[in-house]
Amino acid sequence: MTDVASIDDAAELTSYIETHYHARHREDLPALLELAVKVESVHATHDRVPLGLSDLLRRMIGAMEVHMKKEELILFPAIRNGGAPGIENPIAVMRADHDNHEVEICEIRRLTSDLSLPESASRTWITLYDGLAKFLADLEEHIRLENEVLFPQFEPEGRTYA
Repeated sequence: MTDVASIDDAAELTSYIETHYHARHREDLPALLELAVKVESVHATHDRVPLGLSDLLRRMIGAMEVHMKKEELILFPAIRNGGAPGIENPIAVMRADHDNHEVEICEIRRLTSDLSLPESASRTWITLYDGLAKFLADLEEHIRLENEVLFPQFEPEGRTYA
């Protein structure tokens, strides 16, 4: 399911998530924020400018950093140690964070008209939307791997999440 990690080895999967997704989000989001600020500033009068995108990305940087640190410092070490009683509690917190990230994904899509560029889009605008497409795909796969593959290995059987 991943190109590097076995989905059956939870410890390996947590390392993969950290080195692949967490590292990439930390690299991509500040660059996307910089592009969004530029697009909103330069194209402020354009009717299709994604006004508010830079504010949303700025908030996402903070929220995602807190989320990733909780995984790296609390949840993933517990998973690497085989889990422990009560591990479903931090997993529930991570799932709630994922729900918030999914709302943010929808808001990015709304602000950008689902990453639809106007004909007059500048090179910066095109670069921003290309980067956002990559970021959103990575974030959606990151959330899916955790919610559907990793977390169920440590949750009580029979409990379903939507």
